Amino acid sequence: MTTAATRSYQYTATDARPLYALKRRKVQKQRGFRAKSTYGHCIKDEVLIDPACGSGGMFVQSAKFIKEHSGNINDLSIYGEESNADTWKMAKMNMAIRGLEADFGPHQANTFFNDLHKTLKANYIMANPPFNISDWGADQLQDDVRWKYGTPPNSNANYAWIQHMISHLAPGGKIGLVLANGSLSTTQSGEGEIRKKIIEDDLIEGIVALPANLFYSVTIPACLWFITRDKKQAGKTVFIDARKMGELVDRKHRDFSEDDIKKIADTFESFQNGTLEDVKGFCAVVETVDIAKQDYILTPGRYVGIEEQEDDGEPFEEKMERLTSELSEMFERSHKLEKEIRERLGAIGFDL
Repeated sequence: MTTAATRSYQYTATDARPLYALKRRKVQKQRGFRAKSTYGHCIKDEVLIDPACGSGGMFVQSAKFIKEHSGNINDLSIYGEESNADTWKMAKMNMAIRGLEADFGPHQANTFFNDLHKTLKANYIMANPPFNISDWGADQLQDDVRWKYGTPPNSNANYAWIQHMISHLAPGGKIGLVLANGSLSTTQSGEGEIRKKIIEDDLIEGIVALPANLFYSVTIPACLWFITRDKKQAGKTVFIDARKMGELVDRKHRDFSEDDIKKIADTFESFQNGTLEDVKGFCAVVETVDIAKQDYILTPGRYVGIEEQEDDGEPFEEKMERLTSELSEMFERSHKLEKEIRERLGAIGFDL
């Protein structure tokens, strides 16, 4: 992720604000969340899980963010899981040198085949799992209890990750995760039916479409999913199209500014408070029945529409007369250039 990709994704892990951040020049997952104490709540004795925790950068960023908001990360019980042995060791070391208490299990493990925290229910789950993983072993997990909404296909693990996280979600719990855009609309191998059942269970609180080039490790478009049990706005989902936001920091990478992050965060918070008004081309509050009319596709562009263009005040007839006149002049110029090119080619023996 880029720098803002870690912070823009942060805030919604609790009651307000879509995720805090996508950190620039950091490929590792560095995510945090707004301490509930900031909003008159208490985070003590609550549980945070990242089932694809990598080297634990998300927890480090979380600790920093909570400290900035007069909280203590150790008031939360932190759990993670990582399948790569070397990365798992790095995560353990990362926690130790920063004085953070976390349970990553006694060893590395595959989250799907050896869930080290099988009975745990979490208040917050945040993850940036690997996108579109194929041949992940679905044939060996056909009757797994986690597949409440349908067995995910072996060709893509995206809906395995989603359902794994939902299975660990406590009442009132929240999930924030990054996935490839294809997860929003795929109908292959039963994925569309799984998505339909999750939507009908009223778990999808919000979807944010991200601009391209926010990630260093992948180039495909990505999105943020916010999944919540007992969400404040029952029967409704907020869609935010942030694809035009951010600025290029170099030729290949884009980053969100603080104003961009605040705009997304305020939009999500307004939705949760029931005060959000639709903005053409940017955000829309949509009822589940209307999502059903769109075949349960969650692509924000389907719902936010096209940004309204400011009227320039020129009457339509006058504008068309002007534009057709300009087009006629361009055609005339084009014909002259074509004639000149033919003559010059003919002069050197190349007739067209």
